[in-house]
Formats: sequence, structure tokens, C-alpha cells
Amino acid sequence: MKTVALYNLKGGVGKTAAAVNLAYLATEYGHRVLLWDLDPQGAATWYLGVEPGLEDPVKRIVKGKGDLAGSVRPTVHERLFSLPADFDNRNLDLMLRKAEHPRRRLRELAAELSDDFDLLILDCPPSFSLVTENVFHAADLIAAPTIPTPLSVRTYAQMVGWLAKEHIREVKLYPFLSMVDRRKRQHRELSESLARDIRTLLDTAIPYLSSIEAMGQRRAPLCAYAPRDPGAQAFERLWLEVSSKLTSG
Repeated sequence: MKTVALYNLKGGVGKTAAAVNLAYLATEYGHRVLLWDLDPQGAATWYLGVEPGLEDPVKRIVKGKGDLAGSVRPTVHERLFSLPADFDNRNLDLMLRKAEHPRRRLRELAAELSDDFDLLILDCPPSFSLVTENVFHAADLIAAPTIPTPLSVRTYAQMVGWLAKEHIREVKLYPFLSMVDRRKRQHRELSESLARDIRTLLDTAIPYLSSIEAMGQRRAPLCAYAPRDPGAQAFERLWLEVSSKLTSG
């Protein structure tokens, strides 16, 4: 099983919409996929039409006394399953500190599910904590949605700097432009400069579209109900890039 994390220290960058659509598209390409919603806000869980809450308390699961697999729920989409958000995820950082391997506990938990799925997608909270460190150790690839604005680019640079400082080299880090509004001069100019300056920047940019924002009303991936929408087509190009990077090298 491969693991892809959608993460950015900054919130409001289109992370969850990308996670949900990538998960759905992976099933369309024949993979059996689990989307684990680590964000206590539970947006990915909502998009998939699943109710929040795990069968066993998060605290018991982290300690190895609960049944994580028992909380996996099917969605209405074939081959797509959900580990829903739980409000206790807000305390996950504190729970991990008490675990035997506090920086690698999520990796150990994910390994328990590896026989049942081809791909695990982690929708991560927009914060920097022990949960984040766990994600960096658990993921094979981190896809980092980045809006072409100075603040969003700054948070991406902070993540790169931390990975280098901690000598975490196993994970592949690939930023991609998100919520791009080409009517804005700053978005156009920064998109061009980032394409020159960041060697690992993915080619696909996700546009800022009302159709993507409307996913919450449909409680479904955009790619499932409007595959010809420009946003859905951009997500499919993104999936093909991520899939290629995941299997290369």
C-alpha cells in the first residue's frame, strides 16, 4: 500500500477538495482506496457522505487497544472507503506523545490496513505538530497545495526547511498550485516564477472555480458527478502526475 498525504501548514488552500477528488480518481483507475480524515473539522468525511466518529475512541486506537480497521466505512463510490474524522482528533497530538513510538505511530497504524488497500490518502489538519511529524514519516509522497500568494508560498518554504533540518529524506514532496485565479496579476506572476524556482512543482494547477466550492452541497467528489468540468479535468491531470511520481524512483 502506498500513502499520499495532502498537507499544508496554511489552511484554506484547497487541500481537502484535492484529497477527496484524488481518492475518487484513484478508484476510477482501479485502485482500492482508503481516505483517512485526520482533520477534526471533518470536511473530507462530509464530502464523502459519511458521518464522523470512530467506533473505538481515538485514545484506545493510538495506544494499540482499539480496532482501527473496525472504523473503516464504505462510501457510495465503488472501491472508495473512509476512515472518518473524529472530534477527538483535536487531541491527537497529546495522545501521540504518550505512544511508544510517538513520531511513527501513524505509520504503524497504517501498516495494519495495508493488506486491504492499494492506496491510503491522508487529509491532514493545517497545523504543525506531532501529528504533522507522523504524517511526514508515514507518507510515501506529500502533495502540498499552494496558492500563488506570498503567505502560502512562505508556509511551503517553512515545511521544506523543517524537513531539511530533521533530515527526513524518505518522503517525496511535491507542491502544486491550487485555487489559481488567472484574472489576478499576482497569481499569474507568482505562478510563472514558482514554476521556474521550484524544481519539484507539479505541472498541474487547480483553478479557483465555484464548481469546486459547490462540492459541499453535493457531498461528493466533483469528478464523480461532473467529470467534464474544468476543475474535474484538472484534478484528473493532477492524479496522473501524482500517480507517476508515486511509482517512479
